[in-house]
Amino acid sequence: MHRLRQVLAHYLPAVGIFVGFVLLWQLAVSAFDIREYLLPSPGAVLQAMVSQEIPWLQHAWITAVEILGAFVLAGASGVLLGMAIAWSPGLSRALTPFLVFVNTLPKVAIAPLFLMWLGYGILPNMLIGALIGFFPVVINTAVGLTQIDQDLVDLGRVFSAPKWKVFLKIRIPNAYPYILSALKVTATSAVVGAIVGEFVASQKGLGYVIITTQSSMNTPAAFAALVWISLLGLLLYGLVAGLSRLLAPWAEDRAG
Repeated sequence: MHRLRQVLAHYLPAVGIFVGFVLLWQLAVSAFDIREYLLPSPGAVLQAMVSQEIPWLQHAWITAVEILGAFVLAGASGVLLGMAIAWSPGLSRALTPFLVFVNTLPKVAIAPLFLMWLGYGILPNMLIGALIGFFPVVINTAVGLTQIDQDLVDLGRVFSAPKWKVFLKIRIPNAYPYILSALKVTATSAVVGAIVGEFVASQKGLGYVIITTQSSMNTPAAFAALVWISLLGLLLYGLVAGLSRLLAPWAEDRAG
């Protein structure tokens, strides 16, 4: 019972905000008699979400694969690059300006190039999502590996531990909270990147649904696609948050 109260206390504020938002949305549509093609009611959106006219499962699956692929690519490349920067000051001086340059490139302008090089499909959308989401992981990994209590490093040296072992046993565990915090940001960035890719050119996916339904003024279906996208993003964020509680519970407790 105590555990149940803790769970309710933790999630009720967020649920309350969502419920309040939906109620305000419904009140606004009803009070101002807004036409459905401008702003559909929550009920119309819910009906569109379960409609058989659009193969939601197929489109959601394509988008989910793109999001997950972008997240994995961004996370893996970001952690490896962050480790390289923290390992060697020379690599840091060489890599950091280039990574900043890549991160400042307008991703919407790069998307057509990926499609031209790789063609239509899931892979270019994964790469666009990874390109948007990898930079926070790089920076947070490097910070977590370098911002460490010097006494811990000195203790490893006292026991004649080689540099790689100090890195593996002391620096990397210290970086867990930093990496996991960055992965939470990347979880949402991967969603944005995948949808950007689908907006530019795609034949399947939730972003494709939004483009096609907007052209036919089927606004409830476009809103339904947005809700499905948000649910995928929330699911991925929740998985990362659960992993964070598992690998770095001390950081979660301190943040709470």
